[in-house]
Amino acid sequence: MTNLNKYIDHTVLKADTPQEKVQQILDEAIKYDFMSVCINPTWVAFAAEKLAATDVKVCTVIGFPLGANTSALKAFEAADAVKNGADEVDMVINIGAAKYGNWALVESDIKAVVAASSHATTKVIIETSLLTDDEKVQACKAAVRAGADFVKTSTGFSTGGATVADIALMRKTVGPDMGVKASGGVRSIADAKAMIAAGATRLGTSNGVDIMEGNVANGGY
Repeated sequence: MTNLNKYIDHTVLKADTPQEKVQQILDEAIKYDFMSVCINPTWVAFAAEKLAATDVKVCTVIGFPLGANTSALKAFEAADAVKNGADEVDMVINIGAAKYGNWALVESDIKAVVAASSHATTKVIIETSLLTDDEKVQACKAAVRAGADFVKTSTGFSTGGATVADIALMRKTVGPDMGVKASGGVRSIADAKAMIAAGATRLGTSNGVDIMEGNVANGGY
């Protein structure tokens, strides 16, 4: 797969990430021409400056990793990220509302972020490991109704990551045109190809370099 690099959001989201590690991720993203770097909001302005002369996008996370902030805070966070140079924002749904079946709140929460994100691409993390299949379908439908650009499996900070079955279910639910992002547990070319075959159009992984070099990563997001 010649353009595998352009599926990858090269990711570092751990709380203890120092600036040196962020710089490393940026350098690797430039070297391999990844689609984006996915970093915490505090690093957005730094990354935007460093990547300004490249076509690598700046992606950040909103309401991360629990999704339990209020919609107003998520919207403010998204607007602030875009102002600081984010091209893409990956938001976590209100998972508690999903588990309770309050899909109106799930949808309005997503809508608030979409509205605040201006020109930025919006991705909706549904945290598949915490949902039943029916809840995954309902969450994806809420994201479609809210006008998001992507649905995404996982934060990488919960009980599990992406599976081929979940990607296939999400793709079936949202149809052929919406983006689907597989995140968590993509550690090899084989993993990447399996997710793409199932319907993924983006891969969130901290193992982008290993994937591009044909190695199997031992761990990581």
